[in-house]
This record gives sequence, structure tokens and C-alpha cells, in this order.
Amino acid sequence: MDWGTVSTEDLIEALKEVEWSSPPRPFNEFFSKFTLPRSTNKWNSRLKCNLYYYRTNYFLMVMFILGLGFLRRPLAIVAAMSTALTIAFLNDSFAGTFSEKVTRTVRRFSPHLAAKMRPPLMPVLRGRPSSKRAIYICGRPRWQFVLMFSTASLILWFVSCGLLTLLWALAIGLLATIMHASFRTPNLKARLNTFREEFRAVWRNYSDI
Repeated sequence: MDWGTVSTEDLIEALKEVEWSSPPRPFNEFFSKFTLPRSTNKWNSRLKCNLYYYRTNYFLMVMFILGLGFLRRPLAIVAAMSTALTIAFLNDSFAGTFSEKVTRTVRRFSPHLAAKMRPPLMPVLRGRPSSKRAIYICGRPRWQFVLMFSTASLILWFVSCGLLTLLWALAIGLLATIMHASFRTPNLKARLNTFREEFRAVWRNYSDI
């Protein structure tokens, strides 16, 4: 796959749909080999490839930096967790997995309530959905959960007075992510993993027809 031809919008869309439940890459692989990119095109391709392949590592690294910045502000840690959950809800796979696990837990105590948490059925015409599949969390549209948790996050940030610390921690985390993705040499495992996930996506789309 030529990552140089992948647009930023396509990369963001892929990160929204791809599985995030996979464990992070090993520490020795994450810090294995670093080289300077030979050209701007090589840097662009390497940056997108590493952002996609090491996505879980980068997410944990940013969360770790945020945690260090808020050691003296416990309420800010709660705000950071709420913000991370809000961002995670934007991923289709995480939203579906979260909704399924919550529904299963509720079913143990109240099957009637769990039945109400099921997503509505989409109308089907000629064997295909009549519209693009909408994402529901616990029977509610995803945007409602994103709005609710983002509002709670803003309130917690305001109460904890940690907005400035948040901006500094995010800036350091994003800078560390870009630096690593720019200089980490993509390995053969990253390319093979990309092709495997491409095949899974194509097969998933084929099975939905």
C-alpha cells in the first residue's frame, strides 16, 4: 500500500473504523530503528503508516503524559479520562464494543431494560440497508453520548483549573507522537499488518452486500 496516496481524510476515516481493541506493539519494536526520511514524500508516507500501525501506542503515550501532568490534580485526571472516552466513542469499533458490554451487564440485572438498549433495526431494501448504518450506544445515537461526555469534560476541566496544564500536556504528547512517527522506520510487519487489515475491510464490505 502506498501511504503517500492516502489523504488525511481517508486516514482519519480509517482510524475511526479500525479495531482499537488490539494490544499495543511491543516496547522493543516501538523503539527499534529510527532514520531520517529521504524526501518529503517519504516522510508523508512514513508518518501516515506509523500513525495507523502504532495508533494504540500513541494513544497510551498521550494518556501517560496527561497522567504525569495531573498527578497533583485528581479531578483533572477524571476530566482527562472523560475526554479520552469521548474521543474513543468516535471510533465505530469501540462504540459498538462498549455498547455491547454495557448491554450484557445490564441484562444480568434487568432484561427488560437491556431490551430497550438495543439499537433500532435499519430498513432493508433489496438486501441492502436503505441508508448508511448509524452508530448507536446503548440504544441512543452516538452523538448524544459524545455531547454528554464532552460537556462533562469541559465542566470538569473548568472546575479543576487544569486547562493550561491540559494544553501543555497535549502539545508535548502530540509533538512526541509526530516526532516518533516521522523518524521510526516502517518495518515489514507494519506493511503486512496493513495489507491484512485492508483485506478484512474489503471482506467485511463484501459480506454486507
